[in-house]
Amino acid sequence: MAISYSAPVKDLMFLFDDVMAMQENFEHLNDGELATPDVVSAILSEAGKFCENELAPLYQSGDEGCIWDAGVVTTPTGFKEAYRKFVDAGWTSLSGDPAYGGQGLPSSIMIAVNEMLATSNWAWSMYPGLSEGAVATLEAHGTEAQKDQFLGKLISGDWSGTMCLTESHCGTDLGQMKTRAEPMDDGSYRINGTKIYISAGEHDLTDNIVHIVLAKIPDGPSGTKGISLFIIPKYLVAADGSVGERNGVQCGSIEKKMGIHGNATCVLHFEDATGFLIGRPHDGMQSMFTYMNVARIGTAAQGVAAAELSYQGASTYAKERLAMRSLSGVKNPDGPADPIIVHPDVRRMLLTQRAVAEGGRAMVVYASRFADIYRSGKTEKARTDAEARLGFCTPILKGFLTEMGFYSANLGVQVFGGHGYVREWGMEQIVRDSKISTLYEGTTGIQAIDLIGRKVLMDKFFQLKLFSSDIMQFAAQFLPWKRDPQFSVMWKKAAKLVLLTMKWRYLAMRVGARSKRNRDNAGAASVDFLMFSGYLYMAFMWAKMSLEAHKQLAEGRGDAEFLKAKIHTADFFFAKMLPATDALGKQILAPLDSVMQMPESSF
Repeated sequence: MAISYSAPVKDLMFLFDDVMAMQENFEHLNDGELATPDVVSAILSEAGKFCENELAPLYQSGDEGCIWDAGVVTTPTGFKEAYRKFVDAGWTSLSGDPAYGGQGLPSSIMIAVNEMLATSNWAWSMYPGLSEGAVATLEAHGTEAQKDQFLGKLISGDWSGTMCLTESHCGTDLGQMKTRAEPMDDGSYRINGTKIYISAGEHDLTDNIVHIVLAKIPDGPSGTKGISLFIIPKYLVAADGSVGERNGVQCGSIEKKMGIHGNATCVLHFEDATGFLIGRPHDGMQSMFTYMNVARIGTAAQGVAAAELSYQGASTYAKERLAMRSLSGVKNPDGPADPIIVHPDVRRMLLTQRAVAEGGRAMVVYASRFADIYRSGKTEKARTDAEARLGFCTPILKGFLTEMGFYSANLGVQVFGGHGYVREWGMEQIVRDSKISTLYEGTTGIQAIDLIGRKVLMDKFFQLKLFSSDIMQFAAQFLPWKRDPQFSVMWKKAAKLVLLTMKWRYLAMRVGARSKRNRDNAGAASVDFLMFSGYLYMAFMWAKMSLEAHKQLAEGRGDAEFLKAKIHTADFFFAKMLPATDALGKQILAPLDSVMQMPESSF
């Protein structure tokens, strides 16, 4: 039985038009006037149809996986045809630079489309998704000649891109990498080394694959300071811009992995491959972070995708599956049992999934405002400020939403019971596929230490204060409404936000003070601090959505059923999920010895 998918276009438009007022943000962008409400609505609606009609039907069949044969990779049945339709419709060019054939629309629109792509077919969506990071890296750091040579083909989707970081002996610790780049007399480099876990590293969807590769130049500084970034195309580019002779890049194998079988996760061998330096020598790590910010917000949206698809499957099943009678009395007297959706625990699981999906979607859209300005802001200061704000949000989004998405996918299996554990229904596939999101582009632990270390303590709390000030300013507007019965529930939510925001600042300062005595304190508290941050961020979003829903209902606008569901889900989140911050606060302040006192030999 295939999983059906219904694109959440109404929810996205609610966020874009009402909650986040994205049109106001677009006014601060170069060419932002192109993204009118009608244009945004049309794009999201058509993207939703493509996902429902072309990609969702391939989701379960794509689990058959890719085939590797002597370095050649064949994608699952239907993938190539769907990709060609995607390219022919111009979807790959939405946010691309118009100078290279792009449509110049804000990144936030493409991020929203990518969420729908990932929900309808996670493995397929990674093929065009990886190209976006390559495009962003070239736009920010490539020479004009490199842009002329590669950007047009990447933006059109005729060629695809990858990012090649990991090696078998080093994952996140890139300073240990062994791939070497020897400078040649013509300005190019000869690259030798092996990279693993390269998503979409080899496939049959495009004529060429442009690999963005980290490598070390001889006699460079040791560690990460000696890493440079290179363009290595699968096929060299001929003088007329067409595909030329084969470069020294070979796919040695594809990984046999837990999920996302439809995407080729490759071992790539670079053997005297011709590469071209991006940016300055030994500046590869800084250039790479351009890609990583793009990739990590995309991975956060994959967490939303896991929760959304599992929720859609579970909610449909819960309304149809009959089992036992309601504790409060028979609800289906004409049937042998009641539908399981009447049982409180099933509702708890469904509402948790819905809260994560819709709250996470709002978190991503909120952060995508910064992505828009970072990429297309009218002034350099605006772009720099937005980059810093996006950088603060990124580890929270990536770490929290992928963990909660995986948790939500597990809840979907639980709703189905034994039926969820077998492949026929497709629910277990969502669990297998979604686990990778907590691992690639930096594990949850890496995101957590990035947040507490680089983005909070090394930043001297500056971005944390900015974000928490946004929450405080939002909450302050409810103070005059304390005695208004219509908004009394909102006032309570606002008060909770204020208290949690103050606690967030306090916890950050306590971790900072402890870390001055022993830096392991930051590591011990990091994941709990990230999850606390995520719950608060999501609470902020649910409060914003709840307020807008209350306003529209009071004014007689909008879809009443949709708006009431928003308020009910917000109430559930604040009552049943947000109290997790109480335990997390205590875990953050737990003594370091509770983690570090056991001798290594005892493990």
